[in-house]
Order: sequence, then C-alpha cells, then structure tokens
Amino acid sequence: MAQDAPPPSVHVVVLNWRTPEMSLQAAEAALREMAGLDGGLTLVDNDSGDGSHEAMQEAVRARGWPADRVAVVQSGWNGGFGAGNNHGIRQGLPDRRRADLVYLLNSDAIPQPGAIRALVDYLAAHPRAGIACSRLRGIDDVPHTTAFRFPTALGEFESESRTGPISRLLHRRAVSLPQPETSGRVDWSAGASMMIRMDVLDRIGLFDEGFFLYYEETDLCRRAALAGWQTHYVVESLVLHIGSVSTGMKEWKRPPDYWYDSRRRYFEKHHGRLGALWATLAHLGGAGVYRLRCLLSGRRPDGPPGHLAHLLRHALRVQPKPVHVEKGKP
Repeated sequence: MAQDAPPPSVHVVVLNWRTPEMSLQAAEAALREMAGLDGGLTLVDNDSGDGSHEAMQEAVRARGWPADRVAVVQSGWNGGFGAGNNHGIRQGLPDRRRADLVYLLNSDAIPQPGAIRALVDYLAAHPRAGIACSRLRGIDDVPHTTAFRFPTALGEFESESRTGPISRLLHRRAVSLPQPETSGRVDWSAGASMMIRMDVLDRIGLFDEGFFLYYEETDLCRRAALAGWQTHYVVESLVLHIGSVSTGMKEWKRPPDYWYDSRRRYFEKHHGRLGALWATLAHLGGAGVYRLRCLLSGRRPDGPPGHLAHLLRHALRVQPKPVHVEKGKP
C-alpha cells in the first residue's frame, strides 16, 4: 500500500532593513503560525549598517529560539528586495535542509491565525499554482489592493487617464483588479506575504536582482507564468500589513530613481525596447487626458511634481546595461 507523502517543509524568510524590532515581531508571529508545520525561519539583515544584525541575533538568543529553527544572517550588501530575499532563500532551512516551500514575509507584515497554513493547504490542493499570496489588510482595517493583471501599455493609459468611459472601455486591461471575494488565479500579487514552491524557483531562477525595488515580484510571477505555473490570491490567508515602512513611500514627493529604473526594466524585459517606449507614451497620453479634464473642470491636477518629465527622461536615456530575458530567466 502506498504511503501518504510527508507534509511539505516551509522556509520563512523575513528581510530586514533598519527595522529590527518590527522584523522580530513579524518573525514571532510567523513562528507562532508555523506551529505544527515542518520548517524554519531565516531573518536576513540587508546590510542595514545600524546594528540591526547584532540586535536581532541577541533578541533571538534572549527569546530562546532554537538554532535549528531560526537563523539570523547578514546579506553583506543592500541589493534591494529581490537580492536580500534571494540571499535568505539560498541559505536553506536553518537545519540545512532544502525546503519544499519558501514563504516570503515583509518585516511590516503580521500573519493572522491560520494565514501560513492556509497557503500551504491551498498549494497542496492546487497543483498548478506555483505561487500563492495572502489577502493584505492595513492596521486601520482597510483592505490593501494586491491583486493585479500584468502591466501593459493599455493598462498604463487606463490607470493614468482616470476617466470613467476609458476605464469602462479598457476594464479588461486595468492592472488593479477588484478586491477578490474568493480565492483564485491572478496574474501577480504583492510580495509582502508570498509562498512559492521551490520547484518553481528551480525552474525559473530566483528574483532578478536587476530590480532594486518594485516590479521584482511582477517579473517573478510573469516568468513563472511563462513556465506554466499559476499565481493565486488566497483570501483565507489574512496578513496585517503596515506598508512602506522601510521604503518611506508614504513621504515620497516623487518616486525615487529606482522606481523608474524598475519600471523600465520590466517593460523592456518582457515587451522589448519599443514596447517599453510605447508603454511610456501610453502613460503620458493617459496623464494628458486627465489633465485636460482637470483644465476643463477648473480643478487642479494632483500627482507628484515633475513625475512625467522624469518618467520621459528615464525612458529616453541610454540604458547602461542591456536588459533581456532568456527562457523565462533573468
């Protein structure tokens, strides 16, 4: 008689950059939710340079977390979200085993009861799903929009135009999806709480470290899709997410250069140089429609000052390193 397959092992990776106390809170919540599951957790300090690594090591010792269950490692350089998580994934489980599943958890994300097990069970029940992401909710109880289609030129035009008739016409191209009420397939979702089969990463590679921040999970989900794996949004897995703590996005006057670089890299990688330029023109065209509406209605347009000019400069400048994709790998 055939024996049942052993339960999958889970490797939780929490990436820290100058938020050690918050990272420890996320790790503590994850370990609580890992009760009864095989696996372990790795805290990665992304070269914070502020004593975070040592503080987390001391806190782990003080809490009595066993070394074969929890590891604290130093990435050695701040290469961004993808590079830091890659470093943690490459470590393997703290007891040196290879995990079946990798669970990426932001330092500002707190899994709620059953959140991790829900992702494990969901992947077990959906063999074509290679990536499963949680439902995120803010600490103010407001749902976070984290279910998306892949970006396209028409999606850029729709989002920037902010015009009802255009949005209705291009509703199937809109990048942001309505808040899902049931679990199911999406193109991509946020990496704040993301579980990935190691088999997927073995096939397509880890995060593309050419993305410092933003678009890296979009790229990963797209490469997985090209290799035949689906990404699913799992409403049964609820995670509280503060959001933008390490990046300071809430205080941005304009997106930093790495956002523009990541956007261009994504479009050039998956749509080519001409496709990337077309997406930028669509973005500018949609913004033009919105500003014309504001002019006609006497309203002052909002948006980061200088954003459109900066976007155009980034799109037209010479790229120092060519971007290309080969068989779904970075």
